[in-house]
Amino acid sequence: MSSLKVLLVEDDELFRLGLRVRLEQEAELEIVAEAEDGETAIEMMKRHALDVVILDIGLSGLGGIEACRQIKAIAPTLPVLILTSHTQKALINRIIEVGAQGYCLKGTPSHTLILAILLIAAGASWWDSAAMTEIRAAFEHRTPGSNLEKSTTELTQREQEILALIVDGKTNQEIAQQLYIAPGTVQVHVHAVPTEA
Repeated sequence: MSSLKVLLVEDDELFRLGLRVRLEQEAELEIVAEAEDGETAIEMMKRHALDVVILDIGLSGLGGIEACRQIKAIAPTLPVLILTSHTQKALINRIIEVGAQGYCLKGTPSHTLILAILLIAAGASWWDSAAMTEIRAAFEHRTPGSNLEKSTTELTQREQEILALIVDGKTNQEIAQQLYIAPGTVQVHVHAVPTEA
């Protein structure tokens, strides 16, 4: 399996360095570009073929929320994982609105963060337990069929099978072949993942 090409966007240089060193220990991940602000992140995104963006929300200048909005406007299918130390309800709602696929708190164990990256790159979502509380609350006020509905339900047997194969490092194509389903079906099946590793 080829490495996932990652754009790492973090304004704290020491934190970014530590994160890059840790992530590059994983054969599945390759940090192909870094940015310390939203403007640079968008420029890097245009220059590189990427599989996933790890985006700090507390950026100077453009800011993480607006950077995420612009990234998704340019590349709607490019998965964005928000990495932040904030858990305010309003912030979580905005992260959902701008189309991020996931949300991890800084300080999350590295194996959990790596799993989150692999899952969103494979078409799933990953929401920290604090964010899930807010998502569930929001879901209670939404009509059935909303895009949040699936993220609050239990995984089906098929989704559990797919999740296990993703964790094993299988690509969507390999999962599709192993389970005798279309590659697109893999992405359709995996919408929600547990918030604890």
